[in-house]
Amino acid sequence: MTTKPLVLLPDPILRESSRPVERVDDELRRFADDMLETMYDAPGIGLAAVQVGEPIRLLVIDVSKEDEPKNPQVFINPEVVATGDEVSTYEEGCLSIPDYYAEVERPATVTVNYLDRNGKENTVTADGVFATCLQHEIDHLNGILFIDHISKLKRDMVVKKFTKLARQRGGTRL
Repeated sequence: MTTKPLVLLPDPILRESSRPVERVDDELRRFADDMLETMYDAPGIGLAAVQVGEPIRLLVIDVSKEDEPKNPQVFINPEVVATGDEVSTYEEGCLSIPDYYAEVERPATVTVNYLDRNGKENTVTADGVFATCLQHEIDHLNGILFIDHISKLKRDMVVKKFTKLARQRGGTRL
């Protein structure tokens, strides 16, 4: 497995809508494994393919706690098919927006249809941090960042800060 470089705000690829995965094969599974390695190394609990420069509808998640065995999950072409009426608020962060966190309100439960790493159709209904993480990562696939769920003033400040940092780095990618 290989750790991939993370794409950081304000890279415009983060605002692109990711295209559907056409074929689930060994190459895609290797890429998903690389994404998991990258996510664990960061460390994070979720990662969308666009965050490593591939705008395809693929994401990986592991919301297991530190004292629990790892539970890596791969979601190919995930689609939210239902959300609950109740909302929950979690402090979210993002590997593409390092060291910035904000309270985000989202539906407390979500039902998602997807293909697993073998191309088999699945449906999952999630709640808690798993539901939040799924929604956060699916947002990435649609060109939406968690900062789009906070006030315009705070969002503008974050974008300005990361644009300045990108200029100092000499580009928008690591």
